[in-house]
Amino acid sequence: MSGGVDSSVAAYLLQNDGYEVVGATMKLWEPGDDDKNQAIVDAKKVADRLGVEHHIVDFQDDFKKNVVSRFIDEYFEGKTPNPCVFCNKNIKFEKMFEVADKLNCDYVATGHYARMEYNDEKGLYELKRASSDKKDQTYMMYNLDQKKMARILFPIGNYDKSVIRKIAEEIGLEVYNKPDSQDICFVPDQDYEAFLKTYSEKKVKKGRFLDSDGNKLGEHNGIISYTIGQRKGLGITFGKPTYVIGINGEDNSIILGDNEDLFKSELIACEVNFLDMNIDEMEAPRVVESKIRYSSKLSKATVTKIGDRRVSVVFETPQRAITSGQSVVFYDGDVLIGGGIIE
Repeated sequence: MSGGVDSSVAAYLLQNDGYEVVGATMKLWEPGDDDKNQAIVDAKKVADRLGVEHHIVDFQDDFKKNVVSRFIDEYFEGKTPNPCVFCNKNIKFEKMFEVADKLNCDYVATGHYARMEYNDEKGLYELKRASSDKKDQTYMMYNLDQKKMARILFPIGNYDKSVIRKIAEEIGLEVYNKPDSQDICFVPDQDYEAFLKTYSEKKVKKGRFLDSDGNKLGEHNGIISYTIGQRKGLGITFGKPTYVIGINGEDNSIILGDNEDLFKSELIACEVNFLDMNIDEMEAPRVVESKIRYSSKLSKATVTKIGDRRVSVVFETPQRAITSGQSVVFYDGDVLIGGGIIE
């Protein structure tokens, strides 16, 4: 229970379905007293309103180690990481199972917009996209496995957000009109550069802007300030639109080029996981629908294993601004079948 409307209504819906609900609120990146933490305060109010047992679980050390530290390290390597993927893998669907076991709970339920269903014909659990594509959150969950999927419930996966808010209002939850959470919870103002400078001991070093032939074009302020596809804020002009088309963390250089230079048909992904099979058993290529970031559209692609949890992904249609550190995910229709980190 995050203190938001989605997890609050999820708890209510589970109660209506006859489950005995226990609320747990994760303390991740919120120093200070619990009674001054708005998320915890809101979650406690909802738990009281629903009459459910409520616990606060402190994962701050785990969150810093497995999510925030990796976020910082990868930015300084010239990548653009997605910390929500790490959080789902290491915290929400790892540490929370430990909490569930301690509390003698059979399932872990969340307010994610996703659907979990059992396919009798295949004998497998399937993670399906939410009924509302605009809110679908399956992109972040490709690191799950069948054992965990058997114990996960997504009560709101078949609802639109507007309906969830209406339910919350009707049952008297104060959070019914609470704004949605920010993209990255530990960077509330979304100023990544300031966050990295504040929480990292690494020094931001200036470096060279290069063209695709290696010619120096100017000087940049540090690779943490840039991402693939960026056009504005480069601090350098050429009389035509110019984009970041490459970031090299090894020599601290940034490659600039034209918009057409951003389109590529192939990528390599590591740390790959499939939800319906063991990647070690993958022999033949898989034709999938794939997306290279949370907000991108699905595109047909062929996935081929090339090493230990590494695959090549070849797209039928070139993709714009494929970005190292982001996740590429694979679908078969509405079913999420896997994903990995773009190298």
